[in-house]
Amino acid sequence: QVQFVESGGSAVQPGGSLKLSCLASGRVFDFYLMGWYRQAPGGQRELVATITFGGITNIADGVKGRFSISRDNPKNTVYLQMNSLKPEDTAVYYCYVKDLEARDYWGQGTQVTVSS
Repeated sequence: QVQFVESGGSAVQPGGSLKLSCLASGRVFDFYLMGWYRQAPGGQRELVATITFGGITNIADGVKGRFSISRDNPKNTVYLQMNSLKPEDTAVYYCYVKDLEARDYWGQGTQVTVSS
């Protein structure tokens, strides 16, 4: 089983920045893929960004150029740097891990609210 500690969610004004962190417990080399998804009120859960153990990233078109993802393998931690935030970025952000056996694990979510 994988345990998550997510942090960094908050309320921020449009144009502001936030950095989300997610610490996942377990053997890091099992975490082939780490990343973030988000779900807005009334919406479906959608990909934000993922990063492989080797550092290959996949970032959703809607946040490309504003968000970046990174990971610290020794610390089992994945980060999401969010800049130039917009009201439409308001959502619950979920940390995500896929292990080498293609099993998916999800964090409990952290709220990001962008509003003036």
